[in-house]
Amino acid sequence: MARAVTTQHKTIATAAAWIVALLIFFPILYTIITSFKSEQEAIQGFNLIPSGTFESYSEVQQQSGYFKFFFNSVLLSVGSTILALIVAIPAAWSMAFSPTKRTKDILMWMLSTKMMPAVAVLFPIYLIFRDSGLLDSRIGLTVMLMLINLPIVVWMLYTYFREIPGEILEAARMDGASLWNEIIYVLTPMAVPGIASTMLLNIILAWNEAFWTIRLTTTNAAPLTAFISSFSSPQGLFWAKLSAASTLAIAPILIMGWFSQKQLVRGLTFGAVK
Repeated sequence: MARAVTTQHKTIATAAAWIVALLIFFPILYTIITSFKSEQEAIQGFNLIPSGTFESYSEVQQQSGYFKFFFNSVLLSVGSTILALIVAIPAAWSMAFSPTKRTKDILMWMLSTKMMPAVAVLFPIYLIFRDSGLLDSRIGLTVMLMLINLPIVVWMLYTYFREIPGEILEAARMDGASLWNEIIYVLTPMAVPGIASTMLLNIILAWNEAFWTIRLTTTNAAPLTAFISSFSSPQGLFWAKLSAASTLAIAPILIMGWFSQKQLVRGLTFGAVK
């Protein structure tokens, strides 16, 4: 029997959840508030009341074309996600339905690559990009973002695929389905919630990636992370303009996350409750 939850416990849990959510969201909220201040107001100290000026947004747009960086961010995040899914779906299928004694070791090795500091491989990666002519290239950066997020994509898809009964795939094989037909027409439709949540998470990770995008690009392939960093100069940090640039950079991903939150939660909890 399920444990009865009193109204008092529900109220306390809801209040605690709101407090945690506000603490997490507060830096973003304060950044948005600061973006509507003048530079003089921004440097005066903590203040939650903006003056309502759009001066910083106007100066940001005049100094750097926002839409060029926005287009690069969309292209890089969506492109790297599509490439990651093309590679990860067959890989996760093989690990979930045709495992070997080395499958768990391979999964752990893939996950361990995410624990390595990115700066440890910066020099060789930079030399590879330079010698291959991929510096400041959308193609090179798309492949790079795909590779750094691929372990997470494979792990998530592997978890979702493990929840699908193997008997369904066996029935498809008995009906004469080939390997690719099995993956495309049987497995993939059944794992749509998991694939969708994986896709959304990978887009967010690629959109927010700053270390590689700043160091491997200059102008042509520079995304919104480079757009933000351009407002930090040796002359100082221009808080209002920096906040306006940050707001413009995070707004699309916040909107996407807001409208897709049900799908994201459904995918992340796929198979958790039977």
